[in-house]
Amino acid sequence: MIVCEICPHHCRLEVGEVGKCRARINDGKKITALNYGAITSIALDPIEKKPLYRFFPGSRILSVGSYGCNLNCPFCQNYEISMADSTFPTRNVTPEELTSLAVELVPKGNIGVAFTYNEPFISYEFVRDTSELLKARGLKSVLVTNGTVAPAALKKILPLIDALNIDLKGFSQEIYSLLGGDFATVRRTIELAAQSCHVEVTSLIVPTMNDAPANMDAEAAWLASLSKDLPLHISRFFPRYKVTNLPPTPVAKIYELVDVAKRHLNFVYPGNC
Repeated sequence: MIVCEICPHHCRLEVGEVGKCRARINDGKKITALNYGAITSIALDPIEKKPLYRFFPGSRILSVGSYGCNLNCPFCQNYEISMADSTFPTRNVTPEELTSLAVELVPKGNIGVAFTYNEPFISYEFVRDTSELLKARGLKSVLVTNGTVAPAALKKILPLIDALNIDLKGFSQEIYSLLGGDFATVRRTIELAAQSCHVEVTSLIVPTMNDAPANMDAEAAWLASLSKDLPLHISRFFPRYKVTNLPPTPVAKIYELVDVAKRHLNFVYPGNC
């Protein structure tokens, strides 16, 4: 058996076995990304769609995703690929090919590559290899992540990363236990990343789970202890995946929580309103 060191699950995998994320495998010598270069989605997006509002605003970024995730959020808004495995149709792309495409799109406003749509850290080797090439060409690497990554793995790759949007699902271990995650790990990810590159945080507000004003007040106060200028996006939930019995988050609730967060933070944005 070999232990995967990328995330706090630390899956112990036998030869040929795939981890909980459905995308990391023991190949007989090491743990590596089964989904290396396996692209399920690709698009040239506005940078604000990541969402990153204070990182080269008005620019575009080549966004790519694969399959798999190391959390199991029953309300996942992108479950078709995040909950998929290697049977999902993909297009194979090398780091060199992806970098070349990013360069070709510079005249259209592209500033680099965003690894997004599913959890990018489980494609660790592909993100690392591509980011090295992007940096050499003067382009940016962006991660849109749930932040569930081991600190040692994060520290190794952060020098290659220019910006992250980190999804903070709620402000308690109780919430993260429902999702198969670790609250302390995500907080540590935000802390470490904020010391190294541009960081913005997103919280998807799910009715009855994390919509209490007290919860947002605690979250915003903690983020402000890192920096009052750390941008926070407070986003609406829509019924998806296994949670179809709840209505969309009321717009009024989002603005209520935005007002709460603004007591602590300078930049708070409503999402999907």
